[in-house]
Amino acid sequence: MRLSRRSVLVLGAGATAGLLTRDVVLASERETHGISAFGDLKYPPDFKHFSYVNPDAPKGGTFSHIGSTRQFNQSFLTFNSLNGYVLRGDAALGIQVTFATLMVRALDEPDAMYGLAASAVRVSEDGSIYRFAIRPEAKFNDGSKLTARDAAWSFSTLKEKGHPIIRQLMRDVEEVSADDDTVVTVRFNPKRGREIPLFVASLPIFSRAYYSTRNFEDSTLDAPLGSGPYKVGRFEAGRYIEYERVKDWWGAALPVSRGQNNFDIIRYEFYRDRDVAFEGFTAGSYLFREEFTARIWATRYNFPAIQDGRVKQEILPDETPSGAQGWFMNTRRAQFKDPRVREAMIYAFDFEWTNKQIMYGAYQRTHSYFQNSDMMAKGPPAPEELALLEPHRAKLPAEVFGEPFVPPVSDGSGNDRRLLRRASQLLQEAGYSIKDGRRVNDKGERIQVEFLLDEPSFQAHHMPFIKNLATVGIEANLRLVDPVQFRRRVDDFDFDLTIQRFSFSTTPGESMRTYLTSQAAAIKGTQNLSGIADPVVDELVERIVDAKTRPELVIACRALDRVLRAGRYWVPQWYSASHRLAYWDRFVRPPQKPRYGRGFPETWWSKA
Repeated sequence: MRLSRRSVLVLGAGATAGLLTRDVVLASERETHGISAFGDLKYPPDFKHFSYVNPDAPKGGTFSHIGSTRQFNQSFLTFNSLNGYVLRGDAALGIQVTFATLMVRALDEPDAMYGLAASAVRVSEDGSIYRFAIRPEAKFNDGSKLTARDAAWSFSTLKEKGHPIIRQLMRDVEEVSADDDTVVTVRFNPKRGREIPLFVASLPIFSRAYYSTRNFEDSTLDAPLGSGPYKVGRFEAGRYIEYERVKDWWGAALPVSRGQNNFDIIRYEFYRDRDVAFEGFTAGSYLFREEFTARIWATRYNFPAIQDGRVKQEILPDETPSGAQGWFMNTRRAQFKDPRVREAMIYAFDFEWTNKQIMYGAYQRTHSYFQNSDMMAKGPPAPEELALLEPHRAKLPAEVFGEPFVPPVSDGSGNDRRLLRRASQLLQEAGYSIKDGRRVNDKGERIQVEFLLDEPSFQAHHMPFIKNLATVGIEANLRLVDPVQFRRRVDDFDFDLTIQRFSFSTTPGESMRTYLTSQAAAIKGTQNLSGIADPVVDELVERIVDAKTRPELVIACRALDRVLRAGRYWVPQWYSASHRLAYWDRFVRPPQKPRYGRGFPETWWSKA
């Protein structure tokens, strides 16, 4: 990490704080209360709370909802484990609230983090060593002390035994050590990505004593010993889980915690069907809902509790990158090796008809892996982009050096003959001719594809797509499986196409390796669903990881976006740059939503 001039001034002002236990600050190290990718921090060392919270928000009440974000091995539809940091099992949503981390995000900055379990951090001049000072008041929920040794054990264990995504992100962590209980030292590869210290600072801290008699890699329903603001309460596997606020939590008065974690109970409900889940909301079975189904938002929010004001509706802006949502094609399969076949799949999907007839015109078409951000490629490449692309010209389609690929716009009929003719032409060029109404190669092998799905509400979006594929000679079917089987098949690359949405952070870096690189393509449980294995993509990802300034980062992302879109690895779907919220009138929220976060349930509170 390179400290900005502003950060150096801040450090000078706070130098007398002496937050680390060692008396002498090494000349090659600087002490700071926060970290960010490029060294910029909004909040000074003596800040009292984040500006988007109500520091006097009352505590109490219950926030019940259906989870809308997941990480690692978590599932939206079910759970059979309370271990959320390994590949095995489907973990309960929200389990991360039971653990403290070294630092936490400020949601009104692109990537800045400030101390939670760590009171401060010293960073070597070259950014290869971070020394985190552990707060003496930090403890686990059984009253035992949380120490630097626990943090060192946690990070080392996650690097060795954690979920494949974690292991891959931790590959540039060379060593984690703690000489005593007060300071944990993390040594990074000198060429590590700028995102990795932020990732390490966000990892959970486990109790070393707790796991001395347990296997960390087990899928288990035993409630873990945590150190966070909540602990596991009542639950029924696959149906619901409650997290109870720790009333005497050691971190409650810290600046990063004030005005947050206000509910006594945070409850997650699990439904296999979105329509059934909506009925549960109208009956008050849970109290908060972020609506992802345009049909329901447009036609079904007219029930009595809406009309008499007991249920409120709001639309809040989403200013974060919307990322990529679509049908990802598994290029490990023979039928998807040729990019012309993949492009034919794109031409066969009629977004305009689907958006109008099924989604009530609520969405915009996704074009880019960096949709809804300044990292999205537009127009011809800028000179700075060309400087990154020109060395690879011989390996890239000519399209990369012109306008980036944009999915075709149909006439909205659901059967646009112009687009279907283009799909047929692409298949013919790829060596697939028509025989008995089916596309076959020179060996007589048919193109047969299966859409893998774990959520019934998406079936309607597949049917017209499958019909159009049949029109151009591709045999396609839909396979609906339970969430556990779905996760296993995707982790094992046992699929042709499946729906996924991923969005990069406002400052993407090391995590992009897990989504896009050749190395990630071969790792079980990878986020690289398409199996992208392109040396040019690998090189551009490294350019992003190594970017020293935000303008450099943006240019590298735009160049990468052009190459990825030229590869036709997915059938782009849609996005909405807003959050559609409905909730029973029992909540209050701050007037200001954090720009880079949703703010719920962390900053909301219960009405008196």
